[in-house]
Amino acid sequence: MSYCQVQKANIYYEEYGSGTPIVMIHGFYPDHRLMKGCMEPIFQEREGYRRIYIDLPGMGQTKDYDSIQNSDEMLEAVIQFIDALLPDQSFLLAGQSYGGYIIRGIIAKIPERVLGAAFICPMILPNHSERTLPKQTNIEVDHEFLATLTKEEKEDFKVIHVKLNEYTWKRYNEEVVVGLKIADSVFLEKISGAYGYTFKIDQEVFEKPCVFITGRQDHVTGNKDVYKLLDKYSRATFSVLDVAGHNLQIEQGELLNVHISEWLDRLS
Repeated sequence: MSYCQVQKANIYYEEYGSGTPIVMIHGFYPDHRLMKGCMEPIFQEREGYRRIYIDLPGMGQTKDYDSIQNSDEMLEAVIQFIDALLPDQSFLLAGQSYGGYIIRGIIAKIPERVLGAAFICPMILPNHSERTLPKQTNIEVDHEFLATLTKEEKEDFKVIHVKLNEYTWKRYNEEVVVGLKIADSVFLEKISGAYGYTFKIDQEVFEKPCVFITGRQDHVTGNKDVYKLLDKYSRATFSVLDVAGHNLQIEQGELLNVHISEWLDRLS
C-alpha cells in the first residue's frame, strides 16, 4: 500500500508479486478492489507477474487530484504513474469499463511499451446516447435471498446484475460498493462532463495479444460497439458471455479466469 506523486494527483496503489508488470485499472466510481477481487485469484495459480492495482483520481484513496479537469488529464496522470513506477519498462494492462477506455488511451500514446491488454466490459463509446445497449434484465433470481434485502438494496442490486443471488451480492458489496461509497461524486460529475478524449484513439493497428470480454446483458457499456475495434486489435479474442451484466467478473468469474489465463498463455 503506497502512494505515487504525479503532476496532478497523489495516486494510491497496491502491488503484489514480482515479474512481468501488469497494471490494473478499475472503472468509473469504484476503486482498486474491483480489479483485485477478480484478478488476484488468477495469480494465486500463476507466478511471474507483478500486479499493480491503482485507484484512479477521485476514487479510492488517491489524493490531491482536484485540478484534473477531464479524461485527457486522467489518462495523463495514469501514464505519469506508469513512468514513475516502471521507467522505460514494458508492461501488461487490464481494465474494466472506464479502465478499458483508459487502456485504449495508453495504447494510443505509448503502444511500443504495452505487451498486451485485457478488457473487461470496456467502455467503447463515451457518449451514452451513442451506445448500442441491450434491455436491462434479470435471469437467475434467488427470491428467497432477495427477501432478506431492504427495498433500497434490492433495487440497487437488480438494476445492475443479471444473477441475483447471495454470492453475487456478497462480492458486489466487497469489491464494488466499498469503492462507490468513498468516491468523490462532485469531482466525478465534473469529469463525466468531459468524458471523451479530445484526441483520436484506435487509429493504428495494435498487434499484441489482447482479450475483450463483454456481457450479453450488459446494459451499461453494451457488447456490440466493441466489434468496431475488430480490425484494430489484430491479435485479440472477442467474447460475449451470456448471463453476464456489467459486473461479469463476478457473475461469470470462472469464464473470466479461463479467458484471462488463455490471454496470459498467448503472451508467454
